[in-house]
Amino acid sequence: MLLVDTNVLIDVLEDEPEWADWSIAQLRAQSKVHSLAINPVIYAELSLTFSSVEALDDTIGHLKLAVLELPRPALFLAGKAFLRYRRRGGRKSNVLADFFIGAHAAVLGCPLLTRDTQRYQAYFPSVTLITPD
Repeated sequence: MLLVDTNVLIDVLEDEPEWADWSIAQLRAQSKVHSLAINPVIYAELSLTFSSVEALDDTIGHLKLAVLELPRPALFLAGKAFLRYRRRGGRKSNVLADFFIGAHAAVLGCPLLTRDTQRYQAYFPSVTLITPD
C-alpha cells in the first residue's frame, strides 16, 4: 500500500506545468509495485477541485485509488504530532490535514508519495517518503 498525497493528485488533475510530468510518472511507477490509496482527508482536499461527489468518485476510480478510513491510532498520532509542531513554534493552523496524512502513513507502515517533505520528515520520521529529490 502507498498513500498518495493531495499535491501529487492535484498536479495530475490540473496539469500543473512544473510537476505534472513527475507526478504522472510516479503514479505509474508506484502503481506497478504498490496499491495506491488516499484517505478521507485527501478526499476532502481533492473535493475542492470537483463540482460533484460523482465526478470525484469517477476520477478516484479511474486512477485506481482505494479510499482508506483513518484508524483511531492515526488520529491520536496526528493530534500529538500537531501539538509538538505548535510547541516548537509552528504558527500555521491550517496544516492539521498534513498531520492526519503523515500519521496515517506511519500507522499503516506504508510509504507516502508527496512533494512536501519538511513537515513529514520532522514529525513522522518512520515514514518512507517518495519525493522529487
